[in-house]
Amino acid sequence: MNGTARITKISGDEFEGMVIDSGRVAVVDFWATWCDPCKRLEELLHDIVPDYEDRVSFFKVDVNESGQLAARYSVRSIPMLLFFRGGQVVDQAVGFMSREALEKKIKSLAESA
Repeated sequence: MNGTARITKISGDEFEGMVIDSGRVAVVDFWATWCDPCKRLEELLHDIVPDYEDRVSFFKVDVNESGQLAARYSVRSIPMLLFFRGGQVVDQAVGFMSREALEKKIKSLAESA
């Protein structure tokens, strides 16, 4: 867990249990430490997470540490957000996005929780 916003950093080993098999809807942020847009998106996520964490789980996956997982989901550009429901990807977003666009996607996902 990370500070006040609950975004859990996970690796490929933890992914199945925490995202696919969890039964919760989830947002997974594929990122890297050297990626400036990733840092900006992370700040935005930290602002938004408290409003949704009761219905949505938030995770981050470092593509440099979990390359096989990134390849499994065809992550070619970062930041990339994958939105999961029932263990399946139901939406995605590539690159930095506005707060309004991000909240719209998360709100839609949360409503199904």
